[in-house]
Amino acid sequence: MKCGLEIHVQLETNSKLFCDCRTNYQDAPSNSNICFVCLNQPGAKPYPPNKEALDGAIKIALMLDCKISPEVTFFQRKHYDYPDLSSGYQRTSIPIGYEGDLNGVRIREVHLEEDPGQYKPDLGLVDFNRSGISLIEIVTEPDMKSPEAARKFLRELIRVLEYSGVARGEGTMRADVNISLEGGKRAEIKNINSIKGAYKALQFEMVRQKNLLKRGIEIKQETRAFLESQMITVPMRLKVEAEDYRYIPDPDLPPMFVEENKIKIIKNEMPEPAHIKTERFVNQYGIKKDDAQVLTSELELADAFEEVVCEINPKFAALWMRDELKRVIYYNKLSFKESGIKPQQIIDLLKMLQDKSITTKSGQRIIEKLPQNTKMPRQIAEEMGLVGLMGEDIVVKVVKQVIKENPEAVSDYNEGKKSALNFLMGQVMRITRGKADPGDIFKLLEEEL
Repeated sequence: MKCGLEIHVQLETNSKLFCDCRTNYQDAPSNSNICFVCLNQPGAKPYPPNKEALDGAIKIALMLDCKISPEVTFFQRKHYDYPDLSSGYQRTSIPIGYEGDLNGVRIREVHLEEDPGQYKPDLGLVDFNRSGISLIEIVTEPDMKSPEAARKFLRELIRVLEYSGVARGEGTMRADVNISLEGGKRAEIKNINSIKGAYKALQFEMVRQKNLLKRGIEIKQETRAFLESQMITVPMRLKVEAEDYRYIPDPDLPPMFVEENKIKIIKNEMPEPAHIKTERFVNQYGIKKDDAQVLTSELELADAFEEVVCEINPKFAALWMRDELKRVIYYNKLSFKESGIKPQQIIDLLKMLQDKSITTKSGQRIIEKLPQNTKMPRQIAEEMGLVGLMGEDIVVKVVKQVIKENPEAVSDYNEGKKSALNFLMGQVMRITRGKADPGDIFKLLEEEL
């Protein structure tokens, strides 16, 4: 199997690519964020391209390790007839970045274009609020050999786009998936709006093409649509080539040149890409790659980790931030940034765990209180009565009391039912209110039993 992707994602700008209309199309009434320019009315000329969009495209290209074209860049008209395109052509730039790489998948090019409107074929309606919004297109080489590889690449790409701070992420992503099997022709699948959709479309298309080849049926070079409700692809039209779009340079827009100084400024300002940060965390802090990937899933979480490890052992910090912190954030349906948890709060909690002021169980209870809470963990622990470990003599008394009060569980344990030990541990933890070390409780229970 060979798979290449064309990924379109909106850029985070306040105004459209060639006019001053707002870009909050999802919150606005239909056909309200429009003007003569983005509707391409007769005599209306486009404004010079949005500077923020141009800078954003250069930034993303650099984060994907692309070379920036030293040649003059210009916009072209890409002609095709569709109800969401009032002019009959789409303005799209020649490549701004080229020959990039993301984890072994080659990036062929990165360019800018204007988003078309939203067409609803079932209702026969078009909403032009989206028409003219800045759109970045990232084209890969056919380097992915399985649906799993394509899914992994898209997840990594979304992380890069989120780190850039200039793209709107997976919510506005639209992907065209190109797939072929050895001995067959290429099919392009459109209407894919999510990473899950791309994965399912590839799974279906791979099986469809494989079955055709087995039966000796020629695979047509065609464009197909992905029906997400049924997880299948259906024919749309025979595949068009670049020549069919009748590209011409747009005479209403000036040519552009990216100066070397501009590239240097953007390079200095842009964050370290997520995939590079992951490798650095593994090498610099000696943590597992799986842990590093979780910690770099958000830029703010990665920055917090680097602040925490200035005072805490990296492996210990990674363990708690990957498991317990992410558990709490996920449960509350928040991102790390939205949680409001500060690095100093994490440091305070981990220091209490390291000096055994609190138990692991207490730490888990405290971290659950941290989202959108300005209190330090030590204060929370004192308010909840969790500070201080019980002495071994007290724990021994509680263990003996629990064994005496639960003869059935003791009998089950002696008959080989090891789950009875977990029940007895839970009883000890309840009585000690989490102030006894679980490892000590386990050891004492085994000795007494």
